[in-house]
Amino acid sequence: MSSAEENMALARRFTEARAKGDLDALDEMMALNFVNHDKIVPGQEPDRDDYLRGIAAFLAALSPVRLIIEDQVAGGDKVVTRFIIYATHDRGELMGVAPTGRDLNHRGIVVHRIVEGKIAEEWGMGTIGAKLRRQRLEQEIRERERIEQELQVARRIQQASLPEEVPKLEGWQISPYYQPAREVGGDFYDFHLLSEGRVGVVVGDATGKGVPAALVMSTTCGMLQAVSRALASSPGEVLAQVNETLLARIPSNMPTCS
Repeated sequence: MSSAEENMALARRFTEARAKGDLDALDEMMALNFVNHDKIVPGQEPDRDDYLRGIAAFLAALSPVRLIIEDQVAGGDKVVTRFIIYATHDRGELMGVAPTGRDLNHRGIVVHRIVEGKIAEEWGMGTIGAKLRRQRLEQEIRERERIEQELQVARRIQQASLPEEVPKLEGWQISPYYQPAREVGGDFYDFHLLSEGRVGVVVGDATGKGVPAALVMSTTCGMLQAVSRALASSPGEVLAQVNETLLARIPSNMPTCS
């Protein structure tokens, strides 16, 4: 039976090898039936192979790690190690968080059960999970802000495509009202002056919702304006020409107008 000093020395070497990403050294110190009770990466299994895979994935996201072992306590076949890890998250995604370039300091406690001079089990807990969740929340907030800015631009494009004034016709009162179902939409209306004092009214809907529909709507309004001026006689000719142009320009997976 190994002494407490020998067990602590083994746990220290194991913790140091893990911080360095020395998978060969870790494999040498692990028992064949090693069991890991923590998940470093999503979907990780508790066996030794997935443990090594998790360590490799974890360290691949970080710049060189600096480890400080603060304290160790041994009792029976278990060793408790308290440590701090300093690293920079700048190489890859870590626990669902894109690299930020920030310095991370991870305070952790790990418990190893040692059997016949090998690491048989590991339990651990630390602060890095909470820090990364906070960073992920910050990233999600920034992404929502970016999307909101894009939606604001789309709303301005959409509103600019609608007529600012309505034609005045004797005996008629025209009062348009527009309210998109979402932040932006694809419904639109417009007025076109035709020959012989006639006014054409166009009402359309770009199927689907959101920014793509709003862009289709804006394009359609512009084409209707241009074509109606060139072909001021027949509404049917105007719609046919615009439809033909739209079909040639809009990808098949984009919304269409009706």
